[in-house]
Amino acid sequence: MSLDPKIAARLKRNSDGLVPAIVQQHDTGEVLMLAWMNDEALHRTLTTGRATYWSRSRAKFWVKGETSGHVQHVKSVALDCDGDTILLKVDQTGAACHTGDRTCFDVGALDVSLG
Repeated sequence: MSLDPKIAARLKRNSDGLVPAIVQQHDTGEVLMLAWMNDEALHRTLTTGRATYWSRSRAKFWVKGETSGHVQHVKSVALDCDGDTILLKVDQTGAACHTGDRTCFDVGALDVSLG
């Protein structure tokens, strides 16, 4: 099986065939991480309900939580208006970041006032 052709036709991929996926906690709206998906990763995510990504550094698929136990159960998947970004709303178990933090975004890291 492969990705539904109607979905595949809407995706705008980069030169490596990848689309960024923003991952958000479904009930709080907290942004957890950004990862990359190709058609197969998106197909696996949609058919299994487990977030599956393409690892650019390892050049292989990875199912979030497969080794860490920090699983992402997918609640919904949306494509933005341009077809160039995927939004996954998940139920995150444990840390989303490989550093062990809940989220990959450290709000205090920039320490910039915009007001």
